[in-house]
Amino acid sequence: MTLLIIIIILALIFDYINGFHDAANSIATIVATKVLTPFQAVIWAAFFNFVAYFISKYWIGEFKIGNTIAKSVNEDFITLEVILAGLIAAIIWNLATWKLGIPSSSSHTLLGGFMGAALAKAGALAVNGVDVVNYIKVIPIIAFIFLAPLIGMIMAYFITILIMNICRKANPSKADKWFKRLQLVSSALFSLGHGANDAQKVMGIIGAAVIYYHLKIDFDPNYVNAPDTFKYFVEDYAWVPFVSFTVIAAGTMSGGWKIVKTMGSKITKVTSLEGVSAETAGAVTLFLSEHFGIPVSTTHTITGSIIGVGITKRVSAVRWGVTINLLWAWILTIPVSALLAAIIYYIVTLF
Repeated sequence: MTLLIIIIILALIFDYINGFHDAANSIATIVATKVLTPFQAVIWAAFFNFVAYFISKYWIGEFKIGNTIAKSVNEDFITLEVILAGLIAAIIWNLATWKLGIPSSSSHTLLGGFMGAALAKAGALAVNGVDVVNYIKVIPIIAFIFLAPLIGMIMAYFITILIMNICRKANPSKADKWFKRLQLVSSALFSLGHGANDAQKVMGIIGAAVIYYHLKIDFDPNYVNAPDTFKYFVEDYAWVPFVSFTVIAAGTMSGGWKIVKTMGSKITKVTSLEGVSAETAGAVTLFLSEHFGIPVSTTHTITGSIIGVGITKRVSAVRWGVTINLLWAWILTIPVSALLAAIIYYIVTLF
């Protein structure tokens, strides 16, 4: 029971770090265009991160992304030690990339850590012919490392072109005032998507730990007989979703100023019109991924959207050197997190 409590605490710490690590995704463009001050922007984003809980619970009625994360690894290889190692690795990678100002994916960090620790356990057991990773769940997540920014980029490009054509005869000064107001709406929508997407990932990890504890320790017949153990977990531990959404909102309020700078100005300079386009495209992409239960990176999504609005001016308006560095960080996140988690798992099992 002590280890389970430690895991829940670490999961919530990761949730908090996720909030300030990914705060830039929600507020970078609205800060860059000076619609809100950094302090106002994080309060705005944090509020809608929290509101996402009520939308997921009472409007959508389920937490599909949390379920996907919980089932990304074969349950035969899930132990409390595996989950602990995965969480520690994810926290280390998130803090390292935050320190360097690299907007990496908290989602893929967590997934990589979870899989790496499970693979380390499987290797220690010399298991043959059994899939450790649930590929039906994981392959779409990996595919969306590339698809999410691509979808965001394409949508942002066409939204920007559409808006520019509709408003081509508008007074530039009046139009800019309207787009600054609309940015409040678009950033709020993106914050809703961020909260709904990322808070559920921590729910999935806590769910996996609690379900393992019941199945392997207590042999709880309710969990054994439940057709969907994660759904049963959410109903039985209703505080977990609420706390997960609250903690990520608190993390967002702490900001992440190095990453805000990278997202808001280093990729391309963003106007209010382009901010509306990027945030709207990012929000729609997140809502679609949540509908299909695919955990995606809010970082990847908004980065692709910002690139999309940059391309509408000219291809050279995008600082491709910065973008390529970000791409490398995205590609390396899962394998590095997995390797870290495997090493930590071996260390944990020594004690």
